[in-house]
Amino acid sequence: MPEYMSLVLFATVFGVLLLGFPVAFTLGGVSLIFGYFTFGLGFFQLLPLRIWGTMTNYVLIAVPLFVYMGLMLEKSGLAEELLETMAMLFGKLRGGLAISVIVVGAVLAASTGIVGATVVTMGLLSLPTMLKRGYSPELSTGTICASGTLGQIIPPSIVLVLLGSVLNVSIGDMFVGAVIPGMLLVGLYILWIVLVAFFRPGSAPAMPPAELAAFRETGMWRRIIRAFLLPFFLIVAVLGSIFAGIASPTEAAAVGAMGATLLTVWQKKLNMKTLREVMRGTTTLTCMVFILIVGATAFGLVFRGMGGDRYITGLILGAGLEPHHFLLIVMLVIFVAGFFIDFIEITFIIVPVVAPIFQHMGIDLLWIGILIAMNLQTSFLTPPFGFSLFYLKGVAPPEVTTAQIYRGIIPFIGIQLICLLIVVFWPETVTWLPKYMAK
Repeated sequence: MPEYMSLVLFATVFGVLLLGFPVAFTLGGVSLIFGYFTFGLGFFQLLPLRIWGTMTNYVLIAVPLFVYMGLMLEKSGLAEELLETMAMLFGKLRGGLAISVIVVGAVLAASTGIVGATVVTMGLLSLPTMLKRGYSPELSTGTICASGTLGQIIPPSIVLVLLGSVLNVSIGDMFVGAVIPGMLLVGLYILWIVLVAFFRPGSAPAMPPAELAAFRETGMWRRIIRAFLLPFFLIVAVLGSIFAGIASPTEAAAVGAMGATLLTVWQKKLNMKTLREVMRGTTTLTCMVFILIVGATAFGLVFRGMGGDRYITGLILGAGLEPHHFLLIVMLVIFVAGFFIDFIEITFIIVPVVAPIFQHMGIDLLWIGILIAMNLQTSFLTPPFGFSLFYLKGVAPPEVTTAQIYRGIIPFIGIQLICLLIVVFWPETVTWLPKYMAK
């Protein structure tokens, strides 16, 4: 079978996806058909062994544990308490409420890593308040959507776990390498809000002095300590144990799941109804991820069996593309694909194809992994299928239109692209901290 048939496989998968078929079953189904006609019945003896090897990957146990942690924290009420406290602390500043949304989004990202849960929670809690305080709908919705997607890049992040698994890069190194880019993105978001508040003060007014005075008079320090101490405890337990080398990411995810449960007990929010909802949500999301992994495993087996990886590598190298030219093409493909398909599909369809080429070119796969993660983050924000936009629209007041949400997110997409360019031109933003912590 000629190697160019691997391109036919690739094109067929994308064609069937465009017809609207589910991604997991498209990957698996098309791969089974091509595998049978290419390798015969022996293919069906090899495929179960490959799937079994993927499913028994110890690293992937972190996925359901991090999902559980995020969903349990959503039920704990910590986000609501943290957001109210932060809003009062920054209340004297113009744009202070929007800054508090960004900071809380970063804290939740470092505690959960679940984008949908963060966007819905922040939308329910902060959007009505921001509109009531006179914030423009565009700035309000853009800030909430952007802060919710920080869970894609700030560890612990499910996309970093999946990318590390696909690229065969240490998950711990992925987490450490994402810290500086994640903080840089938070800083640029806050800078944008400060600029908007300075040049358009009517779009981001300060909080009323009477509310701030009431906050100071009703146990301000007690509320601050309570709001910050509990999430800080969880972040240290999860990320601190990974960065200190005490626990692997999988072990730290188990610690985080237990910690989130204990915090929910502390908040007196744990009951059978909450536990049932969290278990059901964890099972649903985990099954979605793992059935995609099964389909991607079948696709990868057939694609490599056809010699597709060698064929594409030969084409790229034969074309005389410089590494930075190839990187630009891959980043553009991933960015455009993010308009139409989810980050999980991109991770398991495109990344396994391009990873061997990057490796052959001698490019640091850790740096590539963080770049891809930052690029995938935009897939949650880019119309028409940005999932964060749909999450927020589902909980937004009726007067907030889809057009306002789309307009509001445009500056934040631009900020993400600027941050991506900074990491492209200064790879040390990714590689310095892992090297320093390895000393």
